[in-house]
Amino acid sequence: MTAVVRRRIKSGSEARFESLMQEFLPFVLRQPGHLGINVIRLSPGSQEYTVLDRFASEDDRRRFTGSPEYRNWMSRLREVSEGDPEIDEMGGLAFWFTIPGRPPRKPPIKIKMALLTFVGVYPLSMLFPMLVIPMTPSWPHWIQGAVIAALIVASLTWIIMPALTRVFEKWLFPAHEGG
Repeated sequence: MTAVVRRRIKSGSEARFESLMQEFLPFVLRQPGHLGINVIRLSPGSQEYTVLDRFASEDDRRRFTGSPEYRNWMSRLREVSEGDPEIDEMGGLAFWFTIPGRPPRKPPIKIKMALLTFVGVYPLSMLFPMLVIPMTPSWPHWIQGAVIAALIVASLTWIIMPALTRVFEKWLFPAHEGG
């Protein structure tokens, strides 16, 4: 589960917002099921911020957002924000289909996500075993498999899916779907 939180910060409050977020990070990183958080300022001097907050499950996110500590933090952040944040929650593979540096959109339909993920996974599933296994012949198969899986996931997350999402953007997000 990934929560995409977009906030517009009051003019002149950007430094205070960034300071509050620095205080907020240790709190959120301690939460059960929390997988990571990224704070993105859309451009230097912009009042627009996007926070990508990842959880292992929807239940973990619900426990987090239901806590009194979370409500306190949201109250503090609201003081420097222009209105309430816009929050979108994405489950499954939808997070892969965002374009870095651009506001997230409604995820593509599942068949498109599945097809494009296949296009990304298949060549990697052929390439990495050909590279890893000859370089690690004495390693147990389960360790080789873990290395191969880690390489595939990292490549998909940081290289392949962002590139495929850019290349196939018009197909994934047709204009009539609000993209």
